[in-house]
Parts: sequence; C-alpha cells; structure tokens
Amino acid sequence: MTELTAQKQTTLDQIGAATTLDALEEQRVAALGKKGWVSLALKTLGSMSPDERKEVAPAIQAVRGEVAAAIDAKKGELESAALEAQLASETIDLTLPAPDMAKGSVHPVSQVMDELAEIFADLGFAVATGPEIEDDWHNFTALNMDESHPARAMHDTFYFPDAAADGGNPASSSEAVGQKRMLLRTHTSPVQIRSMKEQGAPIRIIAPGRVYRSDSDATHTPMFHQVEGLVIDRDIHLGHLKWTLETFFKAFFEREDITLRLRPSYFPFTEPSVEFDVGYANEGDRRVVGGHGDAPGHDWMELGGSGMVNRRVLEFAGVDPDEYQGFAFGLGIDRIAMLKYGMNDLRAFFDGDPRWLSHYGFSPYDQPTLSAGVGARP
Repeated sequence: MTELTAQKQTTLDQIGAATTLDALEEQRVAALGKKGWVSLALKTLGSMSPDERKEVAPAIQAVRGEVAAAIDAKKGELESAALEAQLASETIDLTLPAPDMAKGSVHPVSQVMDELAEIFADLGFAVATGPEIEDDWHNFTALNMDESHPARAMHDTFYFPDAAADGGNPASSSEAVGQKRMLLRTHTSPVQIRSMKEQGAPIRIIAPGRVYRSDSDATHTPMFHQVEGLVIDRDIHLGHLKWTLETFFKAFFEREDITLRLRPSYFPFTEPSVEFDVGYANEGDRRVVGGHGDAPGHDWMELGGSGMVNRRVLEFAGVDPDEYQGFAFGLGIDRIAMLKYGMNDLRAFFDGDPRWLSHYGFSPYDQPTLSAGVGARP
C-alpha cells in the first residue's frame, strides 16, 4: 500500500504539471490504461484471500478515483485555456473589405425541372428531349392535325420564312413535304412522336423543354417551358392517368390534400380528352394548392390537358393501336413554379433582373431528392 500511495502522489504531480492534452493523455494511459499501474494493482485482487481483498480493494478503488478526478479537472483546465487562446488569435479585421459572397444561383425553372425529373424517375419515367426547331410533320401532322385543322391556329406558330411565304399552310400533307417546313415547336409533343418511332412500345417518358408561341402578357410569354408525359402499354386507361397526376402533384407540392378533377375537353391528339384541375385556396394575393375545389373558400384551377392517345397518333408513330393504348398529359413548368414558390408575373422569369434572381434563385447545392423533400427553399 505504501508503494501504491507513492505512485499515486507521483502521478498527481505529473498530471498537475501537464501543459498539453497529449501529455495528459500519456499520464492517463500510464495509470488507468489496460497496462497502467492502477489496472495492474486491481488484477492482483484475484490472488488474494477474501479478507485481504476486503481491506485492499477499497484503497485501490479510492486511488483510481483520485487519479481519474485529477485527470478530468486538468483536462477541463487545458481545454478552456486552448479555447481562450484560439479566440484571442482568431480576430476579424473589420477595416478589411468584406469577403466575396457566392455569386449566381439556379433559376426557378431549372430547379422545377430537376424536381419534375426526380419525381417522375421514381415513377419509372425516363426523360426524353428533342429539337426546338421542329418540322411541320412532327409538330402537327403526326399529332392528328391536318393542314386545314383549326387547332393549328390556336398555337400562334412561329414559322420560318420559307413556310411563311405560303402562310404556313401548303397544300401537300405528305410526311416528306411536311418535314421540309420548319418552325419553332409549339409544344413538346413532337418528342413523343420521335421517341415512339425510335423505341416503339411499351414506353414511359416525360419531355420537358422550351416551346414557343406568339403571345405575351403577365401569364404568357413568347417562349415558355412545358413538360409532357407519355405512357404506352397494354391495358392502360384513364384511371392510370389520374393516379399518375395525383401522385405527382402530391409529391411536387408536398401535400397530401391534393384533389384532382378531370373535365371533358378536346385535343386532336387524344381521345377521349380531359383537362385536369386542382383545388386551391386564396391566401392573401397568393393561390395555395390544396384542399377540395368545391369546399368553402376554395376553387378549381386548370393546370393542363391530357387524355388517351389517339389511334391515329399511334399509327403515325409506328405503334399498333390494336395492341397498345396509352395516355399523355402536358402542363406548364413556369406556371407550377409560380404556384409553388409564390411568383405573380411570368415575364420576370426572363427579364434577367439580378434582384429577382437573387430573391427567387436556388443554391446549386440544394438538389431536390425524394428522401429529403423535393421542395427546395430559395
């Protein structure tokens, strides 16, 4: 016991003299480690008689407690001193110029496109792209709009000069001639035709991208963004379409109280055709999607068109309409971005105002994921 007391005093003196955490750790290992002198003393208890053990064990445990307490106290003292030294050395010179802030951000349209791709990828959709300078056959004729079809006038098409000379409405409707008449695509539906011709069926894609129409006001611009979806397979029906849209809107707006309404409509490339509305409520000057459109204080908002793909469109794309059926839908990316993130003027999307971009832009590190929630925060 005399030797144990001497070792304890020597260790306490060395702990008190330690000036660094590393030196203190060496004393802890030498005393309390697996091969430390306190640990070795405890191991001798096994060879003692019960009476000897009752006398010696409390003394060894008391020494162990004193050494451990001294180490903890010294460790706190050294850590406090290190923190004070760090605070004293890490000063900021306020007379120096401010450090450069991060510049640039992800545009809301790009952010929403990433959100769309993330959600639909989880539903098994691939992302397809196509040319923005399109030919007449893919943009109109293959989508069941012949040369005299009134639906062509609804699109306010930007034709290139060689087609404008004859009013954009030549007499021939053959595919060969139609592919010579060039225009800025009025929708992303031509991507569906190109994808079906290349891949056949079954197929499940979305086609996001820029489209062009001659229109401009607070909610319309000559260039805007659309996403269209296409599913072609066996035994597809409108129930699949409604479930797909409801699932998408619930994930996109991050709400479970999304109510979808389908209304009969007409589109030349779908039959039957339906427009889809979602319930919303007014909160101040902002429309908030959610709830039932027929509930008090709520209403319905049209978001896009859809329907079962017309048999003629499948034939134009080289798909057997007797074997395969499918649905298609389209909606404006800019519009759902306005709804989700509280923007009220579509023209500001393309003004390039750095103040607007700074307020509504997104961090490039804030990538939308389903696990973390696709709704990034500007």
